[in-house]
Amino acid sequence: MSAFRTSADGLLRLATSGVLADRITDHLGHNVSASERRSWSHSLAVLGQDLADAGLGQVEVLVEYQLPLTSKRVDVVLAGVDPRTADDSYVVIELKQWSQAESYEGSDRLVLAEHVRGPRLHPGVQVGDYCEYLTDFLGVLADRRNPVRGAAYLHNAVDRDVNDLFARRATEQSRIFTKQRRGQFLDYLRTYLAPASGATAADRFLTSSVRPSKHLLSYAAQELKERSHFTLLDEQRLAYELVLHAVERARSADRKSVVVVAGGPGSGKSVIALSVLGELARQNRSVMHATGSRSFTQTLRRYAGKGSTRLKSLFAYFNSFMTAERNGFDVLICDEAHRIRETSVNRFTPKTKRDKARPQIDELIAAARVPVFLLDEHQVVKPGELGNIDVISRHAEQLGLEVEVVSLHDQFRCGGSEAYGRWVLDLLGLDGGEPTAWTGDGRFDLRVAESPEEMEAFLAARQAVGETARMSAGYCWPWSDPRPDDTLVPDVQIGRWARPWNVKSDRSVGEAPGSAYWATDPNGFDQVGCVYTAQGFEYEWSGVIIGPDLVVRDGRVVTRRSESKDPAFRSRKTLSDLEADRLIRNTYKVLMTRGMRGTMLYSTDPETRDWLASLIRVQRGLETVYEAASSPGGR
Repeated sequence: MSAFRTSADGLLRLATSGVLADRITDHLGHNVSASERRSWSHSLAVLGQDLADAGLGQVEVLVEYQLPLTSKRVDVVLAGVDPRTADDSYVVIELKQWSQAESYEGSDRLVLAEHVRGPRLHPGVQVGDYCEYLTDFLGVLADRRNPVRGAAYLHNAVDRDVNDLFARRATEQSRIFTKQRRGQFLDYLRTYLAPASGATAADRFLTSSVRPSKHLLSYAAQELKERSHFTLLDEQRLAYELVLHAVERARSADRKSVVVVAGGPGSGKSVIALSVLGELARQNRSVMHATGSRSFTQTLRRYAGKGSTRLKSLFAYFNSFMTAERNGFDVLICDEAHRIRETSVNRFTPKTKRDKARPQIDELIAAARVPVFLLDEHQVVKPGELGNIDVISRHAEQLGLEVEVVSLHDQFRCGGSEAYGRWVLDLLGLDGGEPTAWTGDGRFDLRVAESPEEMEAFLAARQAVGETARMSAGYCWPWSDPRPDDTLVPDVQIGRWARPWNVKSDRSVGEAPGSAYWATDPNGFDQVGCVYTAQGFEYEWSGVIIGPDLVVRDGRVVTRRSESKDPAFRSRKTLSDLEADRLIRNTYKVLMTRGMRGTMLYSTDPETRDWLASLIRVQRGLETVYEAASSPGGR
């Protein structure tokens, strides 16, 4: 189940007997911090008593409810019967233990709270976003007026100590209550919940179908031209608001600052980037988006800039700012910032510019009043890439600039499966963990193929029913130029099975799309993608061919750089064995985290294949039921 479920009366009994935190911990099935357990014991006991005093003991309480298609959990969803209409009724409650809070530099969306480091989202904004997200994704809430309400309950605070929070206009999805307003809180609960069993409403909520999430590229042009199409949650929304606040502060107080947003694959970095870009473009601010990826930049120009030369011009490369005017832009959004290089100079750089070359990070910071860097340190896959939190923060601080760092912890890819993301890190030894068995978590489909033919057939079946699927591989096969007759060479050969790599250039070859569009053009299915064309993209079903550069020997995952065909791996003078080991592991981490619904792995090495099969012991299939959609996709 996606939540710990009990009645309001049951919640109060468990809290009173002192076993509530144990029961929730057992349900979640992973390590829980002592502070989180204390929070449950205190806050949920208060809520249980309030529900009892309101006469709502039969209302169903869904604790730590996991939002669909994300690892994000909501404190509480109350399920019951609307006393006015007898329809199902749902109320989202965000529990805050804050005793003091104030506006952050006059913002009505950002606050500073006692004992909490740095600015945080206004709790009304936070709970309102939860309500909007649920309305977007749960089929049970479709076509209903005001299908879900929301409130933040600061049960330790009195009004005068959080007075700034009331400056923001409240809605039915963003009410604020303190312990001083407990009577109003009880009245609010009685308004939307009747003294009747909420079991049936909870059943419908927990078994609801889920609407496919909006594909970033499908909505990119509308995002820039019209309005926001994506609901940002918690740290995502915090990062977005910090950038907008920094822009306003830079204008009014002439104060330059840097924002760094760090998160793993599927944590929403590119959604944040496009949402910020769209909002600032609609405000007619001077803003640019830059990456170090040709595929990602070209694809954004095609989709986000569709039909508009002005919008296409918003997308550039990291090496486009060598001669940019200092602070010439309000904002420069550096997406995929882990791909920042030491210098922008390359073999095409004129000699006159080479002599004036600066560190690329310096060029990017200098170009805007608010440079924004979005990165994942585990996605560095190419020698010379150096973008990470420490490098960027240290450089900015040496320039005397204030740095805001936002860490994205939640997962919006891989079915919202935080467990799968951790499993991949442990499998590849990237974060100090050891490989573990995968028994399934009901959110993400992970399989092992016995042959490339089996993998291709499975993915082709998904593609045939309108879902997106791609095959990718480690760089372990040669990469030939197209033949004179405009056909691709099937370089990726495994036994009798052979397929070509994706096209090298941006020009299509026959029916095969240019490299920048391999992940988004349906004809990309017939080629095997490499990490440079897969990175930054997502598709519903991912097939990953693990080549001989990553094998298992005696139960240990080891890398073999000699098996790599990447020219950058040839010289040990420019790339050490330790660096090569990290890059190979990072490459497979990227490839294994492109899928939104599922991943199928195939290893060319029999021992490795057997080892993977022994680890992947799924006990149940996907539990999420998706509604049909004409254009499936993901965040």
